[in-house]
Amino acid sequence: MTETARMWVEIGFNLTYLGVIWSLVILMTLRRSAVAPEHRAVAQRLMWAFGLLALGDSGHVGFRVLAYALGGLQANPVLVGLGALSTAYTVTIFYMLVLDAWRLHFHRPLGWFGWCLLAAGPVRMVVMAFPQNGWQQLTAPYSWSLLRNAFLVVQGLGVMYLILRDARQAKDRAFTWIGVMIALSYTFYAPVILWVTQVPMLGMLMIPKTCAYVGVALIAYRAFYPRLGPAPAASPARG
Repeated sequence: MTETARMWVEIGFNLTYLGVIWSLVILMTLRRSAVAPEHRAVAQRLMWAFGLLALGDSGHVGFRVLAYALGGLQANPVLVGLGALSTAYTVTIFYMLVLDAWRLHFHRPLGWFGWCLLAAGPVRMVVMAFPQNGWQQLTAPYSWSLLRNAFLVVQGLGVMYLILRDARQAKDRAFTWIGVMIALSYTFYAPVILWVTQVPMLGMLMIPKTCAYVGVALIAYRAFYPRLGPAPAASPARG
């Protein structure tokens, strides 16, 4: 694939993704008052989570499209870095909100493990504030990229484990699939974190990784919001 073809595939996919994710966030916002009272807190956390995700990804995609328009990514590394920084912060908060949605839905206390996952969020934000991250560079320093992403991997996989553990116990189909989609997203994301600097084409794995996030949003919308499906029964699990 030529660089020009890759650019247009990226732009086309990203704009389509933003259209879908913002549409779901808007629908969640418009229908939030119709959510069953017992599911409203969980639905609200998920709405906020995807609103933040869409906002950060809008900055990420918007700055990349602007960089392409102004001569390409190589000519505008600061714009690319600003976009990457925006989505890095919002995806961190995304997992903190999904963790809280798990807690509310399954009536679980956070416990020491949940508190560690929650703490990984602000710790990652502090790490990302260090200038050594090189946000103004097109390619981040490898060691700092691994460090900041390690906290995100711990966060995401920890939340996935809690969701799958309790969803299977409660036979909660919606949250089981949410856990599966999170697992898929990290399956595609791991090679990008580890080897994209050596093999740039691995960056294309961000497409199926992003599709997995859209899958989580669709599942959450169908499960908790009216007209596309009934809200799932509250889990009897107790901590």
